[in-house]
Amino acid sequence: MTKSTPSKTSGRKKPLRRSKLSRAEIETLFVRLEQKMPEPRGELDYINPYTLLVAVVLSAQATDVGVNKATGPLFAIADTPQKMLALGEERLRAAIKTIGLYRNKAKNVIALSEQLIRDHGGTVPADRAALEKLPGVGRKTANVVLNVAFRQPTIAVDTHIFRIGNRTGLAPGKDPLEVEEGLERVVPERFRLHAHHWLILHGRYVCKARKPDCAACVIADICKFKGKTV
Repeated sequence: MTKSTPSKTSGRKKPLRRSKLSRAEIETLFVRLEQKMPEPRGELDYINPYTLLVAVVLSAQATDVGVNKATGPLFAIADTPQKMLALGEERLRAAIKTIGLYRNKAKNVIALSEQLIRDHGGTVPADRAALEKLPGVGRKTANVVLNVAFRQPTIAVDTHIFRIGNRTGLAPGKDPLEVEEGLERVVPERFRLHAHHWLILHGRYVCKARKPDCAACVIADICKFKGKTV
């Protein structure tokens, strides 16, 4: 994962900006993404909801590849909150020192493990409010866990989805929460479960920040981006 998003609701008073795509175009957009990636999945490695939660916390401002290199050996010995506490913060720091901001992340992982044991019997709650109370967990992280671990149709807006929402005109917004709310309004129900994976992967490998590969884009004719490379 990349940058995290705000963890609280906005209390937004201004109306959301409307999608620049018609309902038919939105339907076509997701049909094509589905055809290209019928069963999309995130690229973070995990064993269970707890290790998924830890991996997403560690992925803030880091690459999934870099996180996976560190968590492979880590999760082999600490795949539950109890085992993570037994490992301890010092050894956890050593295990994830190749990941950016590893000291603060190690502190958060230990703290959230303690809180999971104290408040949830050592299990990861399938509830956004409860997840956001955990140290190091914001709205984006909560959405990823709810979607991947518990198959809830949440949309985790990272930098890729924020860019695509605005660039394509699918869900324009000034901040990640506005884009998330816009997507929740326009994504057809049958595509909601996989929507954030389709958009993240499309943004990571096709609709890239510096130079989008429009020639390889299956939705180029629908996209409203004025700076297309074809």
